[in-house]
Amino acid sequence: MRRSSTDESTYRRSPSPPGKEPGFARGGPFFGLHASPGPKAAQARYTSPKGNKYVVFYLDLSFIFLLELKRCSMARGCLQGVKYLMFAFNLLFWLGGCGILGVGIWLAATQGNFATLSSSFPSLSAANLLIVTGAFVMAIGFVGCIGAIKENRCLLLTFFVALLLVFLLEACVTILFFAYTDKIDRYAQQDLKKGLHLYGTPGNVGLTNAWSIIQTDFRCCGVSNYTDWFEVYNATRVPDSCCLEFSESCGLHAPGTWWKAPCYETVKMWLQENLLAVGVFGLCTALVQILGLTFAMTMYCQVVSADTYCA
Repeated sequence: MRRSSTDESTYRRSPSPPGKEPGFARGGPFFGLHASPGPKAAQARYTSPKGNKYVVFYLDLSFIFLLELKRCSMARGCLQGVKYLMFAFNLLFWLGGCGILGVGIWLAATQGNFATLSSSFPSLSAANLLIVTGAFVMAIGFVGCIGAIKENRCLLLTFFVALLLVFLLEACVTILFFAYTDKIDRYAQQDLKKGLHLYGTPGNVGLTNAWSIIQTDFRCCGVSNYTDWFEVYNATRVPDSCCLEFSESCGLHAPGTWWKAPCYETVKMWLQENLLAVGVFGLCTALVQILGLTFAMTMYCQVVSADTYCA
C-alpha cells in the first residue's frame, strides 16, 4: 500500500547540536560545493585585534632607539676624529716647548746670562725667557695631550682657559706696545744707558758679551752715540768692540777708528726691515693658539654631548 505524501513520516532528522548549523549553513561541502561565509563572518574574520596597537608602539620605540644609536655612533666617530687631531696638535706643541727649553738651558749653561741688557730687570735675559717660555708651553701641551686621550672635561677646560689667557695677554701687550711706542723708546734708551755702567764689571759677563756681540755684528757703538761710553770710562774711550778693525786696546785710539752709528737706532731699523718676518711669526703664533682653542672647545662640547645623550 502506497503511503500518502501528506502523512507524517515516522523517521525524523536528529537535531543538530546547540550552536551548530547544518553543513550547507556552515559553508561546508554540499554536493561538492562550498558555501561562502556570510558578511558577519567575514567582518569578524578581518577585524584587527586590540593588541596590534601595542605592537605598533613597540615598533616605534625600536625605530627611535635605532635612530638614537646611529646618532650616538656618529657623535662617537666625530669625537674620535677631533680627539686624535687635538692629540697630534698638542704633541707638536709639547715638542716645540721641549726645543725652546733646551735652547734656553744651553744658553744658560754656555753663555751665562746672555743678552741681559737691562739694569732694571737683570733676570730678563734671553736664556731665562726661553726657559720660562719652554716650560710653560710644555706644561700646556702636556695638559692638552692628557685631556685629549682621556677625554677629560676638566683637563680640556683647563687647557682652553690657560691658552685663552696667554692669547689675551699677548694681544694686550701688542696693543699697549703700539699705543705707547714713544714712551717705550725713551724708557728703553735710558735703561740701556744705565746698563752700560755695568759693562766689564764682575758678575755681569752676560751683559758684557751681549754688548760686544751687538756692536760687532751691527757695526755700531753706544746706545744713542759712541759718546755714551765716555761717561762710563770717564775718558775718551770706547770698548774694543766699537773699533772698525778689532785689535787689543783699539778703543783708546782716535774716534776716526770707531763705529759712529747708534746701536739702538741700528737695531730698530733692522727690525723694521724684517718687519714682514716678525709679522709672519706673530700671525703663525696666533693661528696656532686659535687652532688649539678651537680643538679644545670642540672636543669639550663633543665629550659633553656624548656623556649626555649616549650615557
